[in-house]
Amino acid sequence: MTRYNGTPSRAPLDAADSWGTLDLKLAPGMIGTRTSGKDDIDTVAGRANLAQALVLRLLTLKGSLAPLGHPDYGSRLVTLIGETSNDTTRHLARLYVIEAVRQEHRVKALTSLLVEPVPGFADTLRITLAVEPLHDDDPLSLTFELAL
Repeated sequence: MTRYNGTPSRAPLDAADSWGTLDLKLAPGMIGTRTSGKDDIDTVAGRANLAQALVLRLLTLKGSLAPLGHPDYGSRLVTLIGETSNDTTRHLARLYVIEAVRQEHRVKALTSLLVEPVPGFADTLRITLAVEPLHDDDPLSLTFELAL
């Protein structure tokens, strides 16, 4: 489960990646002016694009896209799946998030990071972070949960 919050930015974040392509999101399908009840795809832009890019980078195993020419894309966060939720695991999760966020060229700085257990779910970490996007002083916040 992922979400981001914050306010719309003054500066557009419209570059999806270094090739200038677009990212996609799931959207309600439309027939004329009515919702069809089926999902379709749509483009995602701006702050939502950066939020999606960060979540995808964090939840993709580092090196798994090497055959596609992106050997450094991703994070080691998913290597914690199967580990016990303890201080060591939480510190490793912090390290892996920091490493991955540094790879994102649209992020100027990681301004806050909190990794904590989810109350009532001993095998789940809640990761909350805020970044300062490049060319934008308004922080972008993300919260997601990682089941170990």
